[in-house]
Amino acid sequence: MAVAKLTSKGQVTIPKEVRDSLKLHTGDKIEFTVTKNQAIITPVSKKIDEVFGKLFHPDRAAIPVEVFDKTIRKRMKEKFNEGN
Repeated sequence: MAVAKLTSKGQVTIPKEVRDSLKLHTGDKIEFTVTKNQAIITPVSKKIDEVFGKLFHPDRAAIPVEVFDKTIRKRMKEKFNEGN
């Protein structure tokens, strides 16, 4: 059984054996389900099949990659020129 200690800020380090078992990595999200006397942690993961096509709208024309590139360049210039 893995045991962890709660800090004064409410933080817990998930023991390595638990992280390995749940295949958790830095930046992963976990969900807490609280029952009467226990909390269950579940990794939040999306499979490609779950998110495939979420941005597709049949009434909307496809946006060319060049438009995305141009917009990104513009926003990056704006962001990095703000401090000058």
